[in-house]
Amino acid sequence: MINILGKRYLFFGVSLMIIIPGLILAAMGLPFSIDFTGGSYLEVRFESGNTPPHADVELLYNEYGIQDVQIQSKEGGIIVARSEFLDDEIRSGIESGLESRFNDEVTVLRFESVGPTVGREVALRAGGAVAVAALAVVIYITFAFRGIPHAFRYGICAIIAMLHDVAVVISLAAIGGRLFGWQIDALFLTALLTVIGFSVQDKIVVFDRIRENTKVHKRLEFEKLVNHSIIQTLQRSINTQLMTVEFMLLALALFGGVTLREFSVILLVGLLSGTYSSIFIAAPALVVWENQEWKRWFGRKTEVPAS
Repeated sequence: MINILGKRYLFFGVSLMIIIPGLILAAMGLPFSIDFTGGSYLEVRFESGNTPPHADVELLYNEYGIQDVQIQSKEGGIIVARSEFLDDEIRSGIESGLESRFNDEVTVLRFESVGPTVGREVALRAGGAVAVAALAVVIYITFAFRGIPHAFRYGICAIIAMLHDVAVVISLAAIGGRLFGWQIDALFLTALLTVIGFSVQDKIVVFDRIRENTKVHKRLEFEKLVNHSIIQTLQRSINTQLMTVEFMLLALALFGGVTLREFSVILLVGLLSGTYSSIFIAAPALVVWENQEWKRWFGRKTEVPAS
């Protein structure tokens, strides 16, 4: 039998190596979109296909009293400008100014505005949604697993693994923001909540197999029982994710266009992380807790009886 739990600290280390660099970038500032910060998003295409200098576009905004503006170029003569809130008069003046200043016809592809109050409300609701989801998971798993010892631990370990997946997604968003200009918007929030849902579902499947084996193999050492349960669910977890979800998301990321690419990549990596954490994080964390291994992490050699 494959000894997955025997290498649990290796898997913990791999996760930290992936998460820590991204969280450092996130601590330096996440690339929030106007959905959370408030402001205006203007995306226009120049019919000639030529992209004007960013400094000239910023100067046009400055003439209307808009000082903090971020300009991004795309293929096909497209520029994206993110700025503070624009009213209809200023927006119309900027669109006319782009045409007259650069002597080119301009087509508005997308314009959105969100007030700062709405942005703060969206951010608070996003955090609240994640907190409610975490609490609901603990309550549900504790109730569903009430027939076995320490049912509460299963819920907490599921949350730990879920937070692992959230950290992976946030790290990916921070890295993508630095390298590709990604932004955390409402679509990102949708992907994050979807990852949380799939992640918890997969962990419940693994924990449920542990619960069933606990009733059958009552004399088996807990670590061996958990390892046996992981092996039994390994093929199901991998096949379900790869065959039904990951390949579809990969195709969507490659051929779905620029608009859906960020969403698809975040879902792709997030769901892959959910499968990984169910096998290599959630169940091993349960064994660490059962054996109280933290009491030996700092040099203590005394044997700690299993609870």
